[in-house]
Amino acid sequence: MELNGWFLVFILFWVVVLVGLFAIGGYFMFRKFLKSMPKEDGLSDLNWEEYYVDKTIHLWGVEEKAMLNELVQPVPDLFRPVAKQKIAGRIGQVLLEENVKKMKLEHIIRGYILATPKRDHKFLRKKLAEMKIDVSPYEQYFEQ
Repeated sequence: MELNGWFLVFILFWVVVLVGLFAIGGYFMFRKFLKSMPKEDGLSDLNWEEYYVDKTIHLWGVEEKAMLNELVQPVPDLFRPVAKQKIAGRIGQVLLEENVKKMKLEHIIRGYILATPKRDHKFLRKKLAEMKIDVSPYEQYFEQ
């Protein structure tokens, strides 16, 4: 049996597609693996996220959860739970560092900005503009 013509092209196409998909999947799995590796303090990034969320869970009311859900709407559905966990962890870190007793909109926005990569800040600015929230008090956090 010889491979020639359209069948050879078909096989080569699927080889390229499968190798590409495996590479993409492996990349995301490797990133998750690196986040789960313990750092110098013995805890991983994922452990710290859980810690901050657990320590501040009592501060999250219905309005605060709704605000977080509204802010993560631009994130694709597949990645939204991971993004929410990361952002909630960063908001929790901000709350614990300031030792606040009640969460405010300012804390949510600041934690969201700090948790978001710089390349996504333009989407965040756009979302905040849609929600009619002035970003000028938060400009310093966009620079960090």
